[in-house]
Amino acid sequence: MNTLSIGKQIRKYRKAKGWKQEEFAEKINLSVTYTGMIERGEKVPKLETFITIANVLEVSADLLLADVLTTGYNIKSSEITKEISSLPPRERERIYSVVNTMIKFEK
Repeated sequence: MNTLSIGKQIRKYRKAKGWKQEEFAEKINLSVTYTGMIERGEKVPKLETFITIANVLEVSADLLLADVLTTGYNIKSSEITKEISSLPPRERERIYSVVNTMIKFEK
């Protein structure tokens, strides 16, 4: 299991909330040291702690596990599609053009 990617996802969503690691550790009732170890992928939280983390961050577990689940690419695709759809039409077309070019080169 890629614990580093789980930690990165947790860090990403914590930062999106604008929380410092100390604030987050307090909210999930863990030490700053242990929280840092989770975010660096050095420790894997117990299931109960993982659920607390997801609830406090107000994010679903599948998003935190996107890089380690076999369905992770579907989750990522949905997130990217959502982000692209919020862009102006011209920017969307530029992104689609780049993606289509990359796909052609992969075939």
